[in-house]
Amino acid sequence: MIVQQLLLSFIASALFGMIFNIPKKLLINSGFVGMVGWMVYFFFAEHHLNNVLATFIAAFFVALLSNLFARLYKTPATIFSVSGIIPLVPGGTAFEAMRHVVLNDYNAAISLAAKAFMISGAIAMGLIFSEVVNQLIKRRRS
Repeated sequence: MIVQQLLLSFIASALFGMIFNIPKKLLINSGFVGMVGWMVYFFFAEHHLNNVLATFIAAFFVALLSNLFARLYKTPATIFSVSGIIPLVPGGTAFEAMRHVVLNDYNAAISLAAKAFMISGAIAMGLIFSEVVNQLIKRRRS
């Protein structure tokens, strides 16, 4: 089961990178970043950590790995982080929220929409927090 999820997260991230015209030589790396992000998320979610916190930690690792690959390959980190966060995006939850709106089940819709919003915020905060840590490390070295 986990191997299937890791493979699918790798493929999704790499194919999303193709949509954004990431250089072909970096598609494997962008897929790897997405796979690592999903692996971190899956690990924490399976150990009964809140989905929002698990997403925050996974996004933090995606950004760290993206910055590392950016230095190694002398490219912008966004090449890796944009495709790397794709497996973490709560598209299914947002879809379910809209489906419940259409079905006039507003209590479930609000609950699901709030969850999707919090997960999206966790992704943003994970990326930002990683960048703050990266900048602090750079200042220490200077």
